[in-house]
Amino acid sequence: MTINPDEIILFERGWFAINITIFFTWLVMFLLTLGSWLVTRKLTSKGELSRWQNLLEVLINGINDQIREVSRQEPGPYLPFVGTLFIFIAISNVLAIVPGYTPPTSSLSTTAALAICVFIAVPVFGIIHQGVLNYLKKYLQPTIFMLPFNIIGELSRTLALAVRLYGNMMSGTIIVAILLTIIPLIFPVVMQALGLLTGLIQAYIFAVLAMVYIASASKAHQQTKEKGEI
Repeated sequence: MTINPDEIILFERGWFAINITIFFTWLVMFLLTLGSWLVTRKLTSKGELSRWQNLLEVLINGINDQIREVSRQEPGPYLPFVGTLFIFIAISNVLAIVPGYTPPTSSLSTTAALAICVFIAVPVFGIIHQGVLNYLKKYLQPTIFMLPFNIIGELSRTLALAVRLYGNMMSGTIIVAILLTIIPLIFPVVMQALGLLTGLIQAYIFAVLAMVYIASASKAHQQTKEKGEI
């Protein structure tokens, strides 16, 4: 049993190598791109809507509601980033029911890359809402001596995002593999179903935490705006 899927090499020529994590990441990206094109090519606002458009609207409205509830702001600026995170992680995890498939999220390299995306997005959204100086001031609060601790806090929560998702997905994959070896009939099916539920929950938690961090970065701007309106 291989704990790290990055060690499974599918193709290698010189310095160029494609491991199983890269392959299945590309596969998920292809499926999402193809699915997006198929669902959106016949969008309409009149007449009867297709079941796929209905499903898409339910998904987008659900993500919008969650962003609005978490951030207390309009979801428009955050939907593309947070929505993409959720859908990518959810599809990556759900496809685990396919025999031979290894979720990219069971690799620390993938979860670290997703966490780094959040790490970069937080200051980007913060600077967009507050400006560079106002955003950087938060690292000096309540005193300048808190600067190193605030920086460490930013780095540690990025690490926590990566390790949490990786740990849950990797452990689930290993447990199912062990049960398939010991009890190859009914019980693993139940574990697969629970694994799907866990995968969706992990996608939700990752997206919500990302939105919490982004909302925190832009909160000062929002509070100042509300005070001005009062």
